[in-house]
Amino acid sequence: MTLAAAPVTASGTPGFLSPTGVEIAFLLVGLVTLGAALVTVTTRQLVHAALWLVVALGGLAVEYLLLTAEFIAWVQVLIYVGSVVVLLLFGLMLTRAPIGRSPDADSGNRWAALTVAVAAAVALVWVVVDAFRTTWIDLGGPAAGTTEVTGASLFRHWVLPFEALSVLLLAALVGAIVLSRKAKADAGPAVPGKEGVR
Repeated sequence: MTLAAAPVTASGTPGFLSPTGVEIAFLLVGLVTLGAALVTVTTRQLVHAALWLVVALGGLAVEYLLLTAEFIAWVQVLIYVGSVVVLLLFGLMLTRAPIGRSPDADSGNRWAALTVAVAAAVALVWVVVDAFRTTWIDLGGPAAGTTEVTGASLFRHWVLPFEALSVLLLAALVGAIVLSRKAKADAGPAVPGKEGVR
């Protein structure tokens, strides 16, 4: 594959010194997505973390659109932004999680978490760069995978992970409901004559 809009060097391969508008937009959206992801894992307010997660997942959907993968972009919006984040917010509401700043949200293991995160990021970047070193996406040409081809691949070869994700979401919602009922049971019976008092 060749990148149609990218400048071609003397060796006939695309170059990085003169980026196109799509590449600049991809980089800027990637920086916004990275910033939102960092705020998601560093904020001490759980609701704010869920809302910043919406920004991060939405940024990934925009990146898919810039790569001309419209079907994957809308799946990202429908499943992750639309379902996972709503499920997280329902879980926060059902378990009566604190809305404001929560000092309990910080375990004090920031250096260990940072070390693991940096090691995972380096490994992921190395694997992706090594796997796609000579692969170029032709943004000016026809789409490489239509919705029909992508859907057939998703539901033929990846149906088990897809269903496992559905079960995982269901288990998370059931767990939130069980935790909220347990909290109500631990609160004890209501005092007679106090029902109307707010």
